[in-house]
Amino acid sequence: MSALVRHSPLIGLGFLQSTVYPKKVTCYFSTCMWKCHSSIGKVIGIRTTSMRTTVPTRRICSSGRLLLQFGSRARQKQEDLDYQQAILRRNMAQHPKVICLGNPLLDIQVDVTESYLAKYGLKSNDAILVEAGSGDAKLNIFDEIVEMEDVKFVAGGAAQNTARGIAYVLGKDQVGYFGSVGEDKFSARLLKENDAAGVISLYQVQKDISTGKCAALITGHDRSLVTDLAAANHFTPDHLDKHWDLVESASLFYIGGFHLTVSPEAIVKLGKHAQENNKPFILNLSAPFIPAFFKSALEQVLPYTTYVIANESEAAAYAESFGVEADKEDLAAIAKHIVGDSKTRTVIFTHGLEPTVSVSAEGTNTYDVVPLDPSKIVDTNGAGDAFAGGFVAGLAQGKSLETAIAQGQWLAALSIQEVGPSYPAEKKQFQA
Repeated sequence: MSALVRHSPLIGLGFLQSTVYPKKVTCYFSTCMWKCHSSIGKVIGIRTTSMRTTVPTRRICSSGRLLLQFGSRARQKQEDLDYQQAILRRNMAQHPKVICLGNPLLDIQVDVTESYLAKYGLKSNDAILVEAGSGDAKLNIFDEIVEMEDVKFVAGGAAQNTARGIAYVLGKDQVGYFGSVGEDKFSARLLKENDAAGVISLYQVQKDISTGKCAALITGHDRSLVTDLAAANHFTPDHLDKHWDLVESASLFYIGGFHLTVSPEAIVKLGKHAQENNKPFILNLSAPFIPAFFKSALEQVLPYTTYVIANESEAAAYAESFGVEADKEDLAAIAKHIVGDSKTRTVIFTHGLEPTVSVSAEGTNTYDVVPLDPSKIVDTNGAGDAFAGGFVAGLAQGKSLETAIAQGQWLAALSIQEVGPSYPAEKKQFQA
């Protein structure tokens, strides 16, 4: 019987894959300790001088694999670590024009069956949080889907999506992104995705906490999101201090509102620098729960903003939280409350296909959205992040408010024709 022989770095350990029984793997163990670990239990300390066993291939190829691959995993982990350290060292020597701060997540997108969702009690078009170390069986999803066919990795998290949008317009090494990640294979993947997109990753690395990640489980036109924030929740202001030269050399700053839940101190630190040096400071409210449940943090940051971006749902949540006496549909009135007495702050509200509204001390303006054939719309997830990317890039290019908003609308239109918060592989140019 012919067979393919592979060897493990463990002493005297190898396995044969039969050409007659391709679904089976025959394992040979010679005078060694071996371990089998899976998500459902452990078998430790089996000792033998001659042992032969046949196990299904899937047990080796799934998340519950035998440690026949331990050596290759260790090598891969070291390679990922070396890559991470080399890229971050290189990146810290760059001086991007735009600095973004947010909560980095690795988006892992894959098509699954309804039965896979049912296996974990998930619903389509739903979003849940899971926490590392909780023992939640749903944490196994991340290890399982990375082995699936046609899996797609995207550097995610709202502000990181925006950073990629800025890079799409401005080009390579013009935008840097601060956030917190773990020292693992997921952050190595994030670095590779950002590097390919032209974003300079300026990560703070947590040695004992995993990288935040979001599993996007796609069934037809629906998606179920499973998110583990993990290291993204652990950014600290001292990481900015260590790389303050990058802050000083930047021309403008973009803050994802989700970071208000992590380190308002870091945001205020950047805001003070921007205000003292007359640099644009842009805040995106990001989600309705930010003004609803993080009002105090938002109040700390708003005085430093020159631009505030939100959608109609976030505007309504702001109005309710801050007691704005206006109809929730009256975006201009809500925006005026955010502008307040500032002579330099502009508030921009998007509203899907409805006109975009801008309000400043100079008055109120609306900007029509160019219609898009509904048949071209693939996925609206990340449209707001894309709008912010095009808009911020426009500011960095010195364009007028009207043109920057138009560029934001243009990039959002490109994004919703892609799967997930992504941009066309073929570079397109904005025409005013």
